[in-house]
Amino acid sequence: MSKHFETQAIRNQTERSQFSEHSTPLYLTSSFVFEDAEEMRASFAEEKERNLYSRFTNPNTTEFVDKIVAMEGAETGYAFATGMSAIFSTFAALLNAGDHIVSCRSVFGSTHSMFTKYLPKWNIETSYFKVDEVDLVESLIKENTKILYIETPTNPAVDILDLEVIGKIAKKHHLIFIVDNCFATPYVQQPIKFGADLVIHSATKLIDGQGRVLGGVTVGKEDLMREIYLFARNTGPAMSPFNAWVLSKSLETLSIRVEKHAENALKVASFLEGNKNVEFVKYPFLKSHPQYEVAKKQMSLGGNIVAFEIKGGIEAGRKFLDNIKMCSLSANLGDTRTIVTHPSSTTHGRLTEEDRLEVGITDGLVRISVGLENVLDIIEDIEQALNAE
Repeated sequence: MSKHFETQAIRNQTERSQFSEHSTPLYLTSSFVFEDAEEMRASFAEEKERNLYSRFTNPNTTEFVDKIVAMEGAETGYAFATGMSAIFSTFAALLNAGDHIVSCRSVFGSTHSMFTKYLPKWNIETSYFKVDEVDLVESLIKENTKILYIETPTNPAVDILDLEVIGKIAKKHHLIFIVDNCFATPYVQQPIKFGADLVIHSATKLIDGQGRVLGGVTVGKEDLMREIYLFARNTGPAMSPFNAWVLSKSLETLSIRVEKHAENALKVASFLEGNKNVEFVKYPFLKSHPQYEVAKKQMSLGGNIVAFEIKGGIEAGRKFLDNIKMCSLSANLGDTRTIVTHPSSTTHGRLTEEDRLEVGITDGLVRISVGLENVLDIIEDIEQALNAE
């Protein structure tokens, strides 16, 4: 089969059934049958590779995972019910009590809660470095450090971390390098090329792209994924076949959707840079972005997330949101519909003010997930909300 991204996304399908369907059908079954006792024994002993039970594998989840594996250049993977179940299961499968994590401080709010509230119950600690402190990473590594973890671009401040630099640090110290690639998608960025061992996605975002279903996926090295698979098989955070079917269909249009998202986002970011009510704008492919050169090195496009600071702080931010007319006020992102979010009061609202400021989430910071509407309509709505009296 062709190695081109778009062809893999469309043509990587399950084997046709006896009905010769053109499009993969839904396999809404909890379990699968066996020919005889020996086949059943061999299957459960993993001497024979086949579907046993949909908590383990299912034709729909397998198709979805196979597509992500091909897109990311991974060896194998597993699909989860949500992005956070992918993140938790990945860490829980690979860590033991007493292990240590080094992570960028700029991570999704729920990931931060996992690091600071839940993993410490098992004596697993996390040391943070800021996005501009990559030179300090090695000083944080201890004898019991096992995982080096980052998001890039980060949520919600859209900072960029150098995958190649961090990948070399992880390899030097024999650490498992894990990257949350949700904001970029495998179409824009493939962290495994830069040394990542595992890549995680919240498929709920751009991979679905239409705000319909939840999902998560981890892909990467076979030996690591084996541990993650066994953990998930026994604890049950599996993706549903229906959601996998929807997400696999979504991948068929990922490339053209992300191209348009990024085109619109760059135009929105450029508009915001020239608005008098805006303090600053951050978008990876704006030349004003602090890590612009790094973004150009490891990303093919700038993605669809734009962050900007409204002059006037939290009151100006609230006023802006209250005056939005067309764009949606929601905590999701990566939708066909443009979404405006105020992170300090929503996605990162459980963090202390000190913690928020540590990762650049100021009171007036607004995150825009730029959608697929006509960009002139998006800009018009943002402009009137910024200028509202």
